[in-house]
Parts: sequence; structure tokens; C-alpha cells
Amino acid sequence: QVQLVESGGGLVQPGGSLRLSCRASRSIFTIAVMGWYRQAPGKERELVATITSGGRINYADSVKGRFTISRDAAFTGFLQMNSLKPEDTAVYYCNAQLYDGNPTGYWGKGTLVTVSS
Repeated sequence: QVQLVESGGGLVQPGGSLRLSCRASRSIFTIAVMGWYRQAPGKERELVATITSGGRINYADSVKGRFTISRDAAFTGFLQMNSLKPEDTAVYYCNAQLYDGNPTGYWGKGTLVTVSS
């Protein structure tokens, strides 16, 4: 089917910025919802942000005003993360839901973001 690969994670100081990217293994031109999720140690995976094919964007309250989700014309996904906090430390995953009847969508393997001095 399709594989997603995240990149851009790393170690950053509090207050710093990172930009994550999500590339598909093959061209996808119709995606219902592309989203970013994260999972911190010992916690459940949580939604960070989503963007629909129609351009509707939703953010978790914890990242509003700091993170920006976007995608290009080929549906490569991006997550711009500013004013990072230690509590943002997590493995970040991208997800794409297609119009193919797969309710879980397709997931990348994640990229680690560590916010620490």
C-alpha cells in the first residue's frame, strides 16, 4: 500500500524550533486526513494536529499557537514546531487516512523529538 517516513526529529533546547517532514513511499494525491501524533514515554499516543483534504486544520490545545501543520501539493506533510517545551518530548508519528476503507490509516515509524538543555 503506502509507507510514510518521518524525518526532522532531534535534540533541541527549550524554546527552540524543529520542522518535521512526512514523505510517502509513493505519490498520493487524494488523502482524506493527514495528521501528526506523538507518544511520550509511559503515555498514550495523542493527536497533535490534523489537516483535511479540504484544508480544515485542528490542533491539540497543548500545541495551539506554537505548532503549524501543513502539506504541499503532493501531500508531503510538515509540522513546524516553535517554542518547544520539555513536555513536547515524544516520538512523533505521521498518519494518512485515504479513501480506501482502512479505518486506521497508514503510519510512519516515528521520529524522536527531545526537548532538553
